[in-house]
Amino acid sequence: MSFTNSHAHDSNGTPVPTHPLIISNKPHPTVNSFPVYSPATGKLLHHFSSASIDDADAALSSAQAAQPKWKTLPPSKKRDIFIKAAQIMDSRREELTKYMADETGASAPWGAFNLNLASEILRDVAGRLSSISGSIPQTATEGVSALVLKEPYGVILAIAPWNAPYILGIRAIIYALAAGNTAILKAPEFSPMCSTGIVTSLQQAGLPPGVLNLLAHRPEDAASITKHLISSPIIKKVNFTGSTAVGKIIAELCGKTLKPVLLELGGKAPAIVWEDADLDLAAQECVVGSFSHGGQICMSTERIILHEKIAEEFEEKFKKAAAGFAPEGAEPPVLINSAGVAKNQRLLKDAVEKGATILHGNYEEGKGTKMMPVVVKGTKKGMDLFYTESFGPTVSVMTVSSEEEALELANDTEYGLSAAVFTRDLLRGLRMARGIESGAVHINGMTVHDETALPHGGMKASGFGRFGAIGLEEWMRTKTITFKD
Repeated sequence: MSFTNSHAHDSNGTPVPTHPLIISNKPHPTVNSFPVYSPATGKLLHHFSSASIDDADAALSSAQAAQPKWKTLPPSKKRDIFIKAAQIMDSRREELTKYMADETGASAPWGAFNLNLASEILRDVAGRLSSISGSIPQTATEGVSALVLKEPYGVILAIAPWNAPYILGIRAIIYALAAGNTAILKAPEFSPMCSTGIVTSLQQAGLPPGVLNLLAHRPEDAASITKHLISSPIIKKVNFTGSTAVGKIIAELCGKTLKPVLLELGGKAPAIVWEDADLDLAAQECVVGSFSHGGQICMSTERIILHEKIAEEFEEKFKKAAAGFAPEGAEPPVLINSAGVAKNQRLLKDAVEKGATILHGNYEEGKGTKMMPVVVKGTKKGMDLFYTESFGPTVSVMTVSSEEEALELANDTEYGLSAAVFTRDLLRGLRMARGIESGAVHINGMTVHDETALPHGGMKASGFGRFGAIGLEEWMRTKTITFKD
């Protein structure tokens, strides 16, 4: 599904395709487009169609027209579409993996994790569809009965990011679709073909025209297109996954039009390693939690808080685990752009100049979009790294002597998305978990944890609302009906 733009060529002079938007299950080419480059090689991959206000209106009208019929489609038929879509995504695995590797620089393990979980979300939601039910409560007045129905909102807007494009793209739409809403998926500018893969898989599975439409736009059009979509009376609810800075703008736009919004935003996840912890387990989990996908995960471990009695031993084990995760001489993790590398280098340089020391790695060796993991010790208030989300292969190691100090340090952040506690004492772990201000706390497991059976979301500046196991409830609202017997 593409067309040739005679003006678009790669560095060798070879024409590259321009891929269309998708509206009413049909390719929708546009006047303007934008280039998509490989962060790993810098190569021009393709161009993608860029929506105008008129294109956005076409998607809105399509979704609005499709919603009444989709709302009344029996759950069993929706279920069959979702299950078939999962099968189709599995059958297209090689193609979809290539999109993700090319557009985001994802490693093979991260790509596999994304596609596995995306298919699992589809199957899980398919199994939950028949659980949607209302209630018949007892009323206060004799001879009067009541029904409480659950109904979809209507048309929703889903804005998903590039860093886990299949997981976050699927969850942005599938719970809403399951509840009877129709959706517009606004693709990230870095990975629009990943979003295309999601939409076309659902279409191939039998999703009716207009139920799911795909938009994308040039970076310079982001503000105008997003504002137009959110302001439209057709859009009834919004979900956004991305940075806290942009999340605040989305929330403000929704507030002005009194629209509910689900936000999953940034993080500064702490991992507390206590004196009785299995240090080998903790070191390995913290390495994977810190450096998977180059640290470009909202749940990435950014701070490791150590009990002082085991600090030195853990640091040695952690350095060894980090060296094993990204061996010297191996290809460095790829960040989405050079700005990410520059940001991490800037944060680390500031920390070192203010007294922190590098425990592992060399931040000065980061080049272009590639940077090896760096572990810094002694990060304190007054250093930019103490509060700023690095969103890269950087983690800080800190030392405490009491539970109270550990919790105070863990909570000394505007964020609250994910956390971890490593201890052999389950009661201590549960006590600490209750004290940490976070949407999730994982005892003896890494901060990066996502599965279909659990609700997922944050608190504080990490957002509000929940994806995951209770995601269907997010996309339905109650209607009370009373009648005289």
